[in-house]
Amino acid sequence: MAVSAPTSFWKNRKHNLDRMTLGDLVYSFFTYYAVVVYIALGLLCLVLAVKWYDNPVRMGLAVLVTTLAYPAGWFVAHRYVLHARFLYKSPLTSAMWKRVHFDHHQDPNDLRVLFGALGNVLPLLAIVLIPLGWLIGGRAGAVSAFGWAMVMQCFYEFCHCIQHLNYMPKNGFLKEIKRLHLSHHYHNEQGNYGITNYLWDRLCGTYYAKASDVPKSPTVFNLGYTAEEAQRYPWVDRLSGGTRGDDHPRRFWEGQNPESVQAVVEEPTPATGTDR
Repeated sequence: MAVSAPTSFWKNRKHNLDRMTLGDLVYSFFTYYAVVVYIALGLLCLVLAVKWYDNPVRMGLAVLVTTLAYPAGWFVAHRYVLHARFLYKSPLTSAMWKRVHFDHHQDPNDLRVLFGALGNVLPLLAIVLIPLGWLIGGRAGAVSAFGWAMVMQCFYEFCHCIQHLNYMPKNGFLKEIKRLHLSHHYHNEQGNYGITNYLWDRLCGTYYAKASDVPKSPTVFNLGYTAEEAQRYPWVDRLSGGTRGDDHPRRFWEGQNPESVQAVVEEPTPATGTDR
């Protein structure tokens, strides 16, 4: 994949992770506008945390609470909002649902719809974590919590990219979360909702270690937005040009061997995390 100038790299182009190298991904990741915003806000929060430095214990506690709250919040949002069916049933929320999650499950390799929408991510994190950090440590706690959330968001987004990149990580942790996430996309979407942390899946009974543990889902690519549902609630279908990948059309496999993805999904990583 040829890399163009930063000013035009993201403009009117489709970025297929199955055709990108790790170097391509790193470049595109750090030139994506949302990631630039996350980094800028994180640095701003760092400056303010130093300026308003107060009680290090409370500031550390704000960071710890953020670390624990982030994966819990993602699990709730992913399972009960993005995989719920109420969003496509309204013309007011159908376009948002299409952009935020439906398109990603239709074509998991399209980098343009892999990143969370900035207009949704930032308000949600700010509304939850800034007041929480403030209660714990005042203004220093607030900027510590929100700044750390920016770090976690960048880490989450990069790991999510790695999970869809046509590249097998050498790190055992990355290999394992990649396998679990590909299972969510290509085998059964009603489980393994975590991205970097699957604790809440385990606690809520939605974790499955290997594909053979649960049946193949008939809605793994359309998230329940079937042809019948499209007739009743046509807004997403209209925005999609009347095309849905109910059976994962072959065009989505271009440049990628479906058997290789299935092998990753079905074969668990050893507990030691060593390379095979």
